[in-house]
Amino acid sequence: MDSSAEQRRFWDNHALSWDPSAAVETDDTTPLLDFLAALAGDGPALELGIGTGRIAVPLYRRGVSVAGIDVSPGMIKVLHDTVSAEEIPATVGSMASADAPGRDYRLVYVIANAISCLVYQDEQIACFQNAARHLRPGGHLVISLWVPQLRELPLGQTLVAGTVTDTKWIIDSYDIVAQRVVSHHFTVDGDRVIGSRGSQHR
Repeated sequence: MDSSAEQRRFWDNHALSWDPSAAVETDDTTPLLDFLAALAGDGPALELGIGTGRIAVPLYRRGVSVAGIDVSPGMIKVLHDTVSAEEIPATVGSMASADAPGRDYRLVYVIANAISCLVYQDEQIACFQNAARHLRPGGHLVISLWVPQLRELPLGQTLVAGTVTDTKWIIDSYDIVAQRVVSHHFTVDGDRVIGSRGSQHR
């Protein structure tokens, strides 16, 4: 099964309000960037689900050659508003199947829960196979993933507030039986609350 069309619509919509200036190193991202840069060494790195380059851009600015794959043309446009396509080439397509330039990456990484955007197990397996196709022998695959603590949910509760600020709400709805989480994103504009279709995670 293929969930890429739905994910593309969701992330293209979010790209419209994304701030390109967010692709800078911060105290929160420095430990991750240290870890990725050490694994990449002098070899190239490939980010699956590169998005707007929140991690790829500061990693590139540390001297690591980075390329990416992302399902959303809108997110890649934001990336290339920050750095050129020559500096960080990015392929539009599913990270489960799309080809990036080259087949000799020292590091492939899928971070910030991006792997969970592939909501079917066969897609996730295909993603691992795709990563392996791009890696050189002895290369590294890094995945970071938030694991929902389902046992901590009170009996019968299916909604959890993820982010609540004056301008943004993210509400996660859980389907315990299907083992699926849908993150519903809302923008607060004065007295108006504008919702967008949720991204599915599994």
